[in-house]
Amino acid sequence: MTESGRQLFARLEARRWLKDIEPRLFPEDGRPDHGEVVEVYGPEGTGKTELLYHLLCRCVMPETAGGLEVDVVFVDTDYSLDMFRLVSILDSRLNAGASLCMTLPGSEDAVLRSCLSRLLVVHCYSSSQLLFTLHFLETTLSSRPSLKLLLIDSISAFYWLDRSEGGASFTKQEEKLSKCSELLARLLRDYRITIFATCHTIRRSYSGPSSSASISEPDRSHLCRSWQRLVTHRLVCSRQEAENKLTAADGGEGEQRSRQVFMVHCSTSIQMGTMGSRVSSFRVTDGGVEFI
Repeated sequence: MTESGRQLFARLEARRWLKDIEPRLFPEDGRPDHGEVVEVYGPEGTGKTELLYHLLCRCVMPETAGGLEVDVVFVDTDYSLDMFRLVSILDSRLNAGASLCMTLPGSEDAVLRSCLSRLLVVHCYSSSQLLFTLHFLETTLSSRPSLKLLLIDSISAFYWLDRSEGGASFTKQEEKLSKCSELLARLLRDYRITIFATCHTIRRSYSGPSSSASISEPDRSHLCRSWQRLVTHRLVCSRQEAENKLTAADGGEGEQRSRQVFMVHCSTSIQMGTMGSRVSSFRVTDGGVEFI
């Protein structure tokens, strides 16, 4: 099936603008645009997946509740997607919108179902399956112009598996992720979507002093160059341990989670022509991410 230039232009123009997906994360002149990639980087337990839940809810919620009302694909490579958690956050956000006298289209259950209908979840257990998923995603993008955001949690899930299967050849180790990156580049160019992908910190051994290694490790990019060239924004996540000290009388896990403070350092790539940065902090509460 082919389409005319006019049909292509109309389809691409139908895709919503996502620059305001979360202004508190990005510098004012460095928010993610059409066809750009945001890497959410950091060690385990620094709020990366919770940030994706926050962005996802913002996108699928109706405009009347403060959302962007666009479709989202969530590619779960870590098998860590907690639908109960996601629905709980979404329900909390919708209730907050209703309490602010926002007019929601229909009953609470109907609105919640409508939000979830804008979400497509795909599970992948290997780089090969991720590659196949991206191939088929092109068909979905062609038929759903309202699909604007691709979330991948995480792009580094198969790093060690690929290294093992690649043997001694460095090129073979990176081959699958390089092919995935090439496919993503084509989707970005042809369909002008926005991508957010989490990336875990890879622990490596260094011959130098441990103190210097620990300082530089968060800024190290260990994935293939094909992926690195795609990234236009980087959110480096960390946890402020000093803010998390609780006594035994301070309460249970829910209270501890609400008092943990996470920091995000955002930087925009030099390939965009301008460099920008911003530091923000948030807590993870029962109702999701709360910026402070």
